[in-house]
Amino acid sequence: MEKLNQNTAPLFEALKKNVEDGVIPFHVPGHKKGKGAGELVEYLGEKVFQIDLNGMEDLDNICNPISVIKQAERLLAQLYGADDSFFLVNGTTQGVQAMILYACGPGDEIIIPRNAHKSTIGAMILSGAIPVYVQPEINYDLGIAMGMSVDSVKEAIRNHPRAKAVFVINPTYYGAVSNLKEICRIAHENNMLVLADEAHGAHLPFCDELPVSAMEAGADMSAVSLHKTGGSMTQSSALFIRESDKVNSNRVKSVLNLTQTTSASYVLMASIDMARKQLALRGRELVSNALELARYARQKINEIEGLYAFGKELVGSPGVYDFDETKLSIYVRQLGMSGYEMESVLRKEYNIQIELSDFYNIMAIITFGDRKEDVERLIEALKDIARKRGVKSKPNCNLVPCKTEMIVRPRDAFYSPKRSVKLEEAVGEISGEMIMAYPPGIPVICPGERITHEVVEYVQALKEEETQLQGTEDPFINYIKVLDM
Repeated sequence: MEKLNQNTAPLFEALKKNVEDGVIPFHVPGHKKGKGAGELVEYLGEKVFQIDLNGMEDLDNICNPISVIKQAERLLAQLYGADDSFFLVNGTTQGVQAMILYACGPGDEIIIPRNAHKSTIGAMILSGAIPVYVQPEINYDLGIAMGMSVDSVKEAIRNHPRAKAVFVINPTYYGAVSNLKEICRIAHENNMLVLADEAHGAHLPFCDELPVSAMEAGADMSAVSLHKTGGSMTQSSALFIRESDKVNSNRVKSVLNLTQTTSASYVLMASIDMARKQLALRGRELVSNALELARYARQKINEIEGLYAFGKELVGSPGVYDFDETKLSIYVRQLGMSGYEMESVLRKEYNIQIELSDFYNIMAIITFGDRKEDVERLIEALKDIARKRGVKSKPNCNLVPCKTEMIVRPRDAFYSPKRSVKLEEAVGEISGEMIMAYPPGIPVICPGERITHEVVEYVQALKEEETQLQGTEDPFINYIKVLDM
């Protein structure tokens, strides 16, 4: 393939030309380039509304791109070492579901880590595929799930030789990375596709000191949240593919169009185009600076008594082949606090919002959008909290992600008759709903799985911590729908 000029932004430039030409809009959206947006345009400014346009000849169409969107997608694909790419305006959820819909039909098996995002369960319901769950390795000291071991993937393939694909998270929310190159090799030897959820890996190709990206490792398809660590706007992502006798870009486009809006946001797509240009021109510098900042923060936090910012030292432990150091995860239990409490204190008393909290940890994501002075404020806030709290040597509460058993296929469970029961009375029932804390969006229980005492205890503990829970019809998670069998 010819080397493309990454110093261009074809879609963004087409949008600017449309604005500069003063085209009179008798088309949607109804705000008519901001003239009908009222108070909001006063706050956001006119420009964002002027490029909030719809598919037309000079701006191409996301459902069948042939001009400026296609050119922008080709540039993005080449930057990430893929054969083709597709802009996504419904986040990586859309990409994950498209990959599974592409690989699997009703009744097909797919090997998936049990700590996968809720979007994979949605894909099972949409496609009718059957998940073969692989239990990730658990770090009981930190209370979190890590990656899949190669041996566990081998065993799943051996027991399910007709599975269509292996699904991998690269990296996990906390930064753990599986041995993706080896998993790709084994899966391909067994005629299986490798699909990667790379929601938290948009930055990986731009620094040699970070784990390898899915495309570099040999995956067939990868869904990447450019908005998380690549600099584009929230909800904008991309799907990358490696063309082969089993992966065809035209069919991928057809699958995407099953769930893709016909009114894609040009603001979001322009942000992808410009984020790609910035990464192409300055990505290595920007990501290296972010990594250096994360390492600085980790070093300073580890000097604070009672806090532990874990990182590369975990490499070699179960489920951690490599580690993404830009995920600044901090174990806070020795201060006698849960991660949820630490998140609340940081926000309410120090005006700092972190990305994620759990029973034992908090996590801050460090990107090239961070500045050293902001990181210093986080470090100083943690110092102050540790000084006030003191080390309390509080033992872990022994609440770790629950192991569950699938009794009914997710799609069958979703469409089965259900009844509502109190959560505490649901032990032994088969769940008809998901329950998850968000973030990270990993289901505690999935449709079709047996509800155990451990699951109920875990959910009740989450509720006591006032965690953001979702997934059930009951917004307060006092009741759960179970199969009426």
